[in-house]
Amino acid sequence: MARVFYIVFSTLFFLSCATTGIEKTDNGIIVRVKQENSHTAKTIRLNVIDNNIIHVSAIPGKIFSDEKSLILRPGLKRSGTFSVYENGDEVTLSTDSLDVVIRKSTGEIAFLNKKGETLLQENKGGGKTLTPIEVEGTKGYTVHQLFESSDDEAFYGLGQHQADDFNYKGKNESLFQYNTKVSVPFVISSRNYGIVWDNYSLSKFGDTRDYADLDQFKLYGEDGAGGGLTATYTRKGDSTGTIVRQESKLDYQFIPLLENFPADFDLNNSRVTWSGELEAPESGLYRFFLHYAGYIRVFMDNEPVVEERWRTAWNPNSYKFEYHLKEGERVPIRVEWEPDGDVSYIALKALSPVPEEEQNKLSLWSEMGNGIDYYFVAGNSMDEVISGYRTLTGKSQIMPKWAMGFWQSRERYKTQDELLETLAEFRKREIPIDNIVQDWSYWPEAEWGSHKFDKERFPDPKGMVDKIHEMNARIMISVWPKFYMNTDHYKAFDKNGWMYQQAVKDSIRDWIGQGYIGSFYDAYAEGARKLFWKQLEENLYSLGIDAWWMDASEPNIQDNTDMDYRKKLCGPTALGPSTKYFNAYSLVNAEAIYDGQRSVNPDDRVFLLTRSGFTGIQRYSTAVWSGDIGTRWEDMKAQISAGLNFALSGIPYWTMDIGGFCVEKRYEQAQHYYNATGIENEDLKEWRELNARWSQFGAFVPLFRSHGQFPYREVFNIAPEDHPAYQSMVYYNKLRYRLMPYIYSLAGMTYFNDYTIMRALVMDHGKDPEVNDIGDQYMFGDMLMVCPVYEYKATGRTVYFPATTGWYDFYTGKFIDGGQKQRVDAPYSRIPLFVKEGAIIPFGPEIQYSDEKKPEHITLYVFAGKNGTFSLYEDEGVNYNYEKGAYAIIRFNYDDATKTLVIGDREGSFEGMLQERRFNVVYVDKNRPQAVDPDAKGIEVVYTGAAQKIPLEK
Repeated sequence: MARVFYIVFSTLFFLSCATTGIEKTDNGIIVRVKQENSHTAKTIRLNVIDNNIIHVSAIPGKIFSDEKSLILRPGLKRSGTFSVYENGDEVTLSTDSLDVVIRKSTGEIAFLNKKGETLLQENKGGGKTLTPIEVEGTKGYTVHQLFESSDDEAFYGLGQHQADDFNYKGKNESLFQYNTKVSVPFVISSRNYGIVWDNYSLSKFGDTRDYADLDQFKLYGEDGAGGGLTATYTRKGDSTGTIVRQESKLDYQFIPLLENFPADFDLNNSRVTWSGELEAPESGLYRFFLHYAGYIRVFMDNEPVVEERWRTAWNPNSYKFEYHLKEGERVPIRVEWEPDGDVSYIALKALSPVPEEEQNKLSLWSEMGNGIDYYFVAGNSMDEVISGYRTLTGKSQIMPKWAMGFWQSRERYKTQDELLETLAEFRKREIPIDNIVQDWSYWPEAEWGSHKFDKERFPDPKGMVDKIHEMNARIMISVWPKFYMNTDHYKAFDKNGWMYQQAVKDSIRDWIGQGYIGSFYDAYAEGARKLFWKQLEENLYSLGIDAWWMDASEPNIQDNTDMDYRKKLCGPTALGPSTKYFNAYSLVNAEAIYDGQRSVNPDDRVFLLTRSGFTGIQRYSTAVWSGDIGTRWEDMKAQISAGLNFALSGIPYWTMDIGGFCVEKRYEQAQHYYNATGIENEDLKEWRELNARWSQFGAFVPLFRSHGQFPYREVFNIAPEDHPAYQSMVYYNKLRYRLMPYIYSLAGMTYFNDYTIMRALVMDHGKDPEVNDIGDQYMFGDMLMVCPVYEYKATGRTVYFPATTGWYDFYTGKFIDGGQKQRVDAPYSRIPLFVKEGAIIPFGPEIQYSDEKKPEHITLYVFAGKNGTFSLYEDEGVNYNYEKGAYAIIRFNYDDATKTLVIGDREGSFEGMLQERRFNVVYVDKNRPQAVDPDAKGIEVVYTGAAQKIPLEK
């Protein structure tokens, strides 16, 4: 009571005092900080969004920008009461959930819960640095915010990256958009808070420095001579043209740098090595950055630090590794590289050591903004933090039910007949499918951006779409924000100043045919977004197209260009310089189609798939895929942690190219050899196993789709019917469809409960500290634990069973105690799956497409050991009536003490809803193990909407 009185009294006191440097606003407070350093914050604003969300803004001046945030959802309303009190140098803003303390002398902020425990604290002194920057006449600040972090804390989120990092504690990650790299500046902590960083420019998590070239070390060649490593360029099978020279840098990362390779040396069919020794100028942990295309291996002190990796030439990959070095100690280094063709890329750089206590802090840096601008989001769980993220940035829409089914694609179907014949083959073989995809280049070669089909290859687009619909499937089509200069659509944008001009000025030709000049439209302009939709509506949506594939939405105007030139290519934008708006293109591009389609057909659910994403993109019914990844086992493994961190970034719908997109030549050659001879060589064996394993994994991510370059990705083109790869892929396809009631219920929860479908173990089992660093197994919903196999010829893998519950083997029903690691069986045809105690999982009928049958008969598996709940969600599946209350929920509650299941009263209704159905309840406990079989016989229950209590053990 005394504290409450003090808060009220002090509030009245300081509000009456004009000299405290504190100003109360409708939503919070503004604090004036007296600091001499010109690069620190002088004015700090705290705004209350709700009891769990605080908006922090900081500037060196006095007047805050009134620019509208791109990431906040339209119509965001502030709620929650707060009070403010002053105690010496500290001012506290207090909500029902948080106390936010700011020091008047430094601007340092701390966020505390109501127990007085510090959740997050800015670095001593405030941790804020703001350095003036001016670009193209626009002024702003390069900003850096540093927070303290406890040793046991873990960080996740940041979007989707390919270095196979899971827990980002002590790691570094550059946040920019590129093919296979999706940057979302939202970080979530294992301590159940998150930071939504409101900035659209190039950003960094961790170390703010750029990676430096190898000449930061003393380098010695193979002969011991100082000044550089020995670079040896050799043609395979021909040593006469070998070139040996000394190189002090290994930096061939971008197009302009390729001219530094030896003149007249053809990289095609060659080997290059860099070898010698390096000597560090100081002792400590060095963090290395490897950029590569082709085959690469790296050795330090004659031990491999990078096992063989590969990536195609036009789409290099990046990888990071760490190595301890001692000052003055010479360490052997060797880089072995086989370029991918005559144009290929490679670079090796490093960051010098920083003290561990500094490296482990939470650090966010951005190149350009109006000031420091972030939202602190607290919760009692990671789900609550993600709910806060969506409170700010927008609800995730419920995807159409058919989007939960299987998607088939390939690099492209070249003709109308090819596409229709493929879909017909699925139906003939009774392999479930809901969607087929028409990727790029369906237009006439010289008319990219026309949105018109090539009449010779696609003579009847409307008829093609109609036939797809007649076969009970949907079609998604690739639409790029790219336009050739000669198209009418380019000219329509250009006359309004809505085309980026640098690519045209520089006559950049793409890779198609003779090479054509074009550029991308400026999606930051409202008028341009409306025009983009109008063109799509007139040319494609009018044909009955169901979904949109928004490729190259980084925007990727030219591959393998340095950062400065990338900015020139995609700017200036209608809002300002591309330096400031570098990362948010995919967000406004998605807005164009989402708003456009809902404006002309508000009853038709929008589905967008984009190669890039940004904070808030989930509000535009958008899923993101991981780009043109490689077809290697290490690429498959990296997708697990990439997908989990993307989900932890608050965006629930993610997918990948099952099997990878960019294909090693050995797999292409193996497929051609098989087509000619019918012989499965060793490379084809591996290709088939890779696709089988990847498809097993892909069946348990939010969206299930296969896509990639040749060899073709249809299951019947990967392997014959009697092959274990074929049989396994079909099994998991059908299992996915039997799980449709479960999966669609999860989709409903993403909207109504701000749920996350693909769940890192730390989300549901965070009380077990062992799970903080486990990024290669996860929960699909909170009932199923998925453990992908990502090694060739593996027949088992190690699985950690979180201590928070017991587990059942999906295939045998065997019970496993939590809190232990086990080596589990993983035969070729099966992915390890486990079900938690208390799980309730519904299985529907066998179907060929999502709405073939209504689930009148659901097999309901109940797993004993703990109490459990599940809510079966249903609606009309294709429209937005759920936003108006047209949906139904049936809640199931299992009580383990009494061994009873209660099926609750049906809540809600919608047109076409089943009035009566049967539940086949199968009960599993540790004393009666049994495999999961959707057709197993159990206790039959006729349900008409009224609650029922079912004893499961007599």
